[in-house]
Amino acid sequence: MGTQNQGTYHAIDIANYFLFKAQQDEELLSNLKLQKLVYYAQGLYSATHDDQPLFNEKIEAWTYGPVVPVLYDHYKTYGANCIPPDPLFDPSTIDKTTQDFLNEIYDAFGQFSAIRLMEISHQDQCWEDAEIGNEITVESMSKCLRKYLKNG
Repeated sequence: MGTQNQGTYHAIDIANYFLFKAQQDEELLSNLKLQKLVYYAQGLYSATHDDQPLFNEKIEAWTYGPVVPVLYDHYKTYGANCIPPDPLFDPSTIDKTTQDFLNEIYDAFGQFSAIRLMEISHQDQCWEDAEIGNEITVESMSKCLRKYLKNG
């Protein structure tokens, strides 16, 4: 857990951090909402770090918005129910700068419901441009999600 690969994390590390953060705020996350938070973390990280990814696993365009397939598979047994945080997850395995960044993502996007996040992600050009089932590249996410940085 928390292993870094050339300066990046694994998608499960980012998901575990968001689940941990949600628990701190006395909230729970569904797979759908978690997927969108991880998507925005990847895209906005790359937009602010010269197109470098936060994690290496791919994100695909699915009917309900962007999805990290390996995360979906990991949590699919929960269906639409909330996912409990991993009791073995140690947030200190994520460096402080990255934690601060993830906290900003959570504060900005975590306030929305899973359905609202799906609707917002459907307005992102990178999701619109990718055909369902195809990868949304880090470069396309970085380019299209820069609007969130410019607008606010």
